[in-house]
Amino acid sequence: MPELAVDLLIVGGGTGGYAAAMAACSLGLRVLMTEETDWVGGQLTSQIVPPDEHPWIETLGCTERYRAYREAVRERTRATRPLTDLAMADRFLNPGSGWVSRLCHEPRIGWEVLTDALEPFITQGLLDLRLETVPVRADVDGHAHPSPDEAGFVPGQAYRAGTASRVRAVEFLDRRTGNTFVVSAPYVLDATELGDLFPMTGTGYHVGAESKADTHEPHAVDGPAEWDNVQGITWCMALALDEGSNRVIDRPANYDFWREYHPPFWPGKHLGFDVLHAHSGVVKELPLFGRRPEDWYALFPYRQIIDPHLWSEPTHPVTVVNWPQNDYFVGTILDVPAAVKAQRLQESRELSLSLLYWLQTEAPRHDGGVGYPGLYLRPDITGTDDGFAKYAYIRESRRLDAHFMVLEQHVDAGLNPGEVLAPSFRDSVGIGAYRLDLHPSTNGANTIDTSTLPFEVPLGALVSRSTSNLIPACKNLGVTHLTNGCYRLHPIEWNIGESAALLAAYCMKTGVEPAAVLDSDDHLRAYQNLLSQSGIPLRWPRFKPL
Repeated sequence: MPELAVDLLIVGGGTGGYAAAMAACSLGLRVLMTEETDWVGGQLTSQIVPPDEHPWIETLGCTERYRAYREAVRERTRATRPLTDLAMADRFLNPGSGWVSRLCHEPRIGWEVLTDALEPFITQGLLDLRLETVPVRADVDGHAHPSPDEAGFVPGQAYRAGTASRVRAVEFLDRRTGNTFVVSAPYVLDATELGDLFPMTGTGYHVGAESKADTHEPHAVDGPAEWDNVQGITWCMALALDEGSNRVIDRPANYDFWREYHPPFWPGKHLGFDVLHAHSGVVKELPLFGRRPEDWYALFPYRQIIDPHLWSEPTHPVTVVNWPQNDYFVGTILDVPAAVKAQRLQESRELSLSLLYWLQTEAPRHDGGVGYPGLYLRPDITGTDDGFAKYAYIRESRRLDAHFMVLEQHVDAGLNPGEVLAPSFRDSVGIGAYRLDLHPSTNGANTIDTSTLPFEVPLGALVSRSTSNLIPACKNLGVTHLTNGCYRLHPIEWNIGESAALLAAYCMKTGVEPAAVLDSDDHLRAYQNLLSQSGIPLRWPRFKPL
């Protein structure tokens, strides 16, 4: 079997993995990056989720590379879409005018921007990009560790301790050809959506919800930790509206089940417009469209990515369906048999398809009557045959058992009264800001949503307590079930990926390991200088809670 040797192996080409590759290649490292789908970018592209960001994103609070990505998306939109003169001149163009983000853009445009930026590194021979490729086995200290699925993994533990080890190489399967190959590297980044390398390498990790007895977090679960208490996933779709037409799809096979499904904690049937307000507990209507033009609180404009009012030619509005109604929380896809995981992923797609049919045929209309038969899918936007995302939107991964775990106490505004920033970390490697936002979980826990303070990303959360050369590069860092809810967003995952790659680069250059960087003031200062020189902010100016 062929074995390739590189400086840095990045497993997973999502938002964090992509950012890591850009950072590493910019320093001249030879990188091999794999990606399960055929699009790099993860939640930005293949999962088609418009970026969830903080209020100050246009001027500060993200890395320079992330800011460059945002501006490149705007420039490509101006260059390739027939926008009005007013839209063309808008410095802060929001292509879809969606109210979830200041940059609701087409995922295909995001993918094109990301791909173009990688090309110089591929041409120079610095980046070897392997798409539709997944890890199947790891060589740890000379011993082969199969994937959890291959090993017949037995679920049931919320914490899995690791043993002191070092990853030598990882074996991969190219799904396009069926061939396998091995890659060795001094450092390996886990940027997979689910933290797949942790169990594969015997690295310690956490999964599900921690016990209040262990973390003392106010919103942690009472009693033992719950391995199967994981935020729901969502299989997003791009949906357009052609009013006056009839584009009703065939009735989905499992439509009757989803039509009648009523989660115990939900105010009504899952397929409906009534939602539970997280703070007050009051039931509110969140319709597809407002009854009046000024009614912005509605689902279609929420994640709208094409706004016809910004186009100089006729076009239909398009939105991304990532709504409470297609959150799938019947069961977790983490640490379950492969067949169960596949079944639940398929069920999440069926839920979204059933939602579309319900919207077309039974949903109460904002102007009276029922159904929006003119709704239709846009596969050209998603890069798929059916208009669905290439992969489910994953909110919560396995999480590293790190030297430092970020807790609710570190970020919650109510637990830090009088403060405008979260507690600062000596070892900060980046910053982020988002509410602590947990969607309903797979064991029946309802939404948790609390105010947070702008926070930092500590290096200690990127350093494994067991595997010395494996570094998390996305939402799989050392956070809890709760704090994952504010560390999982696009600009933060991007920051984590860059910082992880630069940590590996620093360790290779100096000959020290990540734990030594964490423990040494001199090494930490030098590494942080590298981050700052690379356009990664480490501290917030003084602001207010979200």
